Amino acid sequence: MPITRNPRHGSMQFWPRSQTEKKVPRIRTWQGSEPKPLGFFGYKAGMTHIMIIDNKKTSLTKGEEIFCPVTVIECPPIKVAGIRFYNKTIHGLFPASEIYSDNLDKELARKIIMPKKKKSIEDIKEFDDLRMIIYTQPKLTTIGKKKPELFEMGLGGTKEAKLKSAKEMIGKEITIKDVFKEGQLVDIHGITKAKGIQGPVRRFGVTLRHHKSEKTRRGPGSLGGWKGQGHTMYRVAHAGRTGYYQRIEYNKWLIKIGTEPKEINPAGGFVHYGLVKNPYILIKGSVPGIVKRGVALTFPLREDHNIPTESPTIQYISLNSKQ
Repeated sequence: MPITRNPRHGSMQFWPRSQTEKKVPRIRTWQGSEPKPLGFFGYKAGMTHIMIIDNKKTSLTKGEEIFCPVTVIECPPIKVAGIRFYNKTIHGLFPASEIYSDNLDKELARKIIMPKKKKSIEDIKEFDDLRMIIYTQPKLTTIGKKKPELFEMGLGGTKEAKLKSAKEMIGKEITIKDVFKEGQLVDIHGITKAKGIQGPVRRFGVTLRHHKSEKTRRGPGSLGGWKGQGHTMYRVAHAGRTGYYQRIEYNKWLIKIGTEPKEINPAGGFVHYGLVKNPYILIKGSVPGIVKRGVALTFPLREDHNIPTESPTIQYISLNSKQ
């Protein structure tokens, strides 16, 4: 039989495969037109399973009870630290000025140098866009840290509507129910699990060579056209650092927004996380990253209309120990 070789796998969509610099994902595009926050931030607690009534119209199991794996994300309220104003230039948006609230939590000093001179919104005369400066409250959770995550959050609507909404929310808390509702789709922005230095087989899916091949069995093999230019091209699957990438998962189904942690806490708590103490959400399937790591939720960039937009009826939530 002929030897079938398939020396290269892996998407070239993400190139170079560089690791992220921060644990907080960077969101480049905000989707939404309503004058309200266009995202939220939570902490991944773990996974469990539920039984739901299938409400997809085209499903073969419509109306029947089906099994559904879900990820639990704890969502303590986030706070608005300030407003950042932008001006448009030929190179894009550039920060023009920023103002901060008068009642900032002392834990924020662990993250940034606290502002001493306070500006007022009336001092800002001209701007083209604005975004809110948000920080989380990990002190309300059981993950064992006080240093908050700090990030920008977009607002929908016109420039005047954004300014009005930002004035009302500065210095106040935002809950998950103020942004999302049950049954809708969300995009998950997260940082994947780091796996250290790995070879080309695990990193790119290079097919194992014949057991009688010389020198190596797990290498990319004869490079052929990849070395036809007199040097090894950058696309060659080589060993390197794997994981700890920023990734987006599109159109994740937000099944439930809960406020009673006892409804979801398993016996003994979630492994490596503990007990959920704040409002939480259930996302169908898995999300990138390890437990205790933060994930950002935004409105969907390219909504899948085949997924139901109504929350299903939950018949059962597994509270068995995950130990």
